[in-house]
Amino acid sequence: MKKILSIIAISSFIISCKTDPKQDSSSSINGTWKLISGTLIEKGDTTITDYTKDKNAIKIINDTHFSFLNHDLNKGKDSTASFGAGGGKYTLIGDKYTEFLEYCNAREWENNKFEFTVTVKNDTLIQTGIEKIDSIGVNRLNIEKYVKVKI
Repeated sequence: MKKILSIIAISSFIISCKTDPKQDSSSSINGTWKLISGTLIEKGDTTITDYTKDKNAIKIINDTHFSFLNHDLNKGKDSTASFGAGGGKYTLIGDKYTEFLEYCNAREWENNKFEFTVTVKNDTLIQTGIEKIDSIGVNRLNIEKYVKVKI
């Protein structure tokens, strides 16, 4: 009987030490992230946007959802006027980050899935993946570099 109880106790201990890989991974990306730069490669053309000058953007990630907000820094008063927002659920398994865009000011982007690879090193997150929406002709590589916002 003591042998059976010992086996049960050891098994319970081992099981309790295991963690959910999604939970471990998502906790490393949870928080508010400031977009520093974005690179879009589409049809052989590369566009690099510096989000530290004329634009500002953040991404907020919790255990189950993400959101993003961006706008120009001239308060919408000139030709650089822009505003974008969206969000939805996501999954993260290892470094495979998949966004399910449920809300977006560009409504034709809603209800699409986007698969990325994410890497986090210190306070920097890099997100790389293909954005493809056949119905509006979008098919591009998107590389975004974020820095974690310190509270």
